[in-house]
Amino acid sequence: MFNYLISWYRRYFSDPQAALLVVLLLVSVAVFYFMGEMLAPVLAAVIIAYMLEGPINQLEQRMSRLWAVMIVFCLFVAFMVFLVMFLLPLVSRQVSQFFQEVPSMINHGQDLLIRLRREYPEFVSEQSVREVIVSFKGGITDLGQRIVSFSFASIPAIIAALIYLVLVPLMIFFFLKDKKMILSWMSRFLPAERRLVHHLWEEMDAQIGNYIRGKVYEIFIVGGFTYVTFTILGLNFAPLLAIIVGLSVLIPYIGAATVTLPVAFVAYFQWGLTWDFTWVMIAYFVLQFLDGNVLVPLLFSDVVNIHPVAIIVAILVFGGLWGFWGVFFAIPLATLVKALINVWPTQEEKTATVTS
Repeated sequence: MFNYLISWYRRYFSDPQAALLVVLLLVSVAVFYFMGEMLAPVLAAVIIAYMLEGPINQLEQRMSRLWAVMIVFCLFVAFMVFLVMFLLPLVSRQVSQFFQEVPSMINHGQDLLIRLRREYPEFVSEQSVREVIVSFKGGITDLGQRIVSFSFASIPAIIAALIYLVLVPLMIFFFLKDKKMILSWMSRFLPAERRLVHHLWEEMDAQIGNYIRGKVYEIFIVGGFTYVTFTILGLNFAPLLAIIVGLSVLIPYIGAATVTLPVAFVAYFQWGLTWDFTWVMIAYFVLQFLDGNVLVPLLFSDVVNIHPVAIIVAILVFGGLWGFWGVFFAIPLATLVKALINVWPTQEEKTATVTS
């Protein structure tokens, strides 16, 4: 057993490049674990700057980098102003209107349960109906109390968010403007021979960069078409549901299945089991079908060639480790693991290289 472990170690860790990569990974994990909350604005700025690097590289072919950075950064700031000044107030109004209609939804659901008890007394008892109504009302009351308490307790978080609205764009601008200088400064702390790290970065850049940009396009396309479709069909809370459906594409498979519930919930309490409800659900499933079978292949092609089972496992693992952000970055992290496995040197590869 001991000889087997020694053989395994020599096979995968005898290369100094592998040792360097292990050290970098351990340092990165330690920084994220111990200083992640403090460095959250910096990490957000790095991620956004990385997303904006694609259009900047395209504009650099026609103009200097400074002008390309200025144009892309101004467009980004304009988009952020649109989110803060228009989209967030719209979502806030939609959420407020939704909770105003919750009492009528509860009464509607109570009438439905009473009808079910009358029509199917052998399956639905009076006691179970009362328990469902009491638990549902208690859940809504608890949710309302949490929202109120969150609104008062989140004042420091709101102040911090306002500070981030200034700090993060400022850091994004300097990350984009002084990219070469920052990378040159960071490379001084790495060994001159870093072949494996360079190969890992090339594979990750090709995979994750296109994936992140593709997801941004997918969110806007799916959200936009959902909003237009729900508005044409006359569904209530169309902007709020469109945003939820658009963001659901960040979590493959699970997101689409989860968002089906609020869409069906709103449509049912608006129309009941009518043809309007049926058309909304048909339209929603058609949008999901087109997203999964037309839009995703067009945007991503073979960018992230990971099996669906591996994606679900990554969501469960990284979500369990880091909560929402682990789910948010599950596929990029799975891509990192896949790239790491692809570039990791083995003794057989080194022997073959020496022989050739």
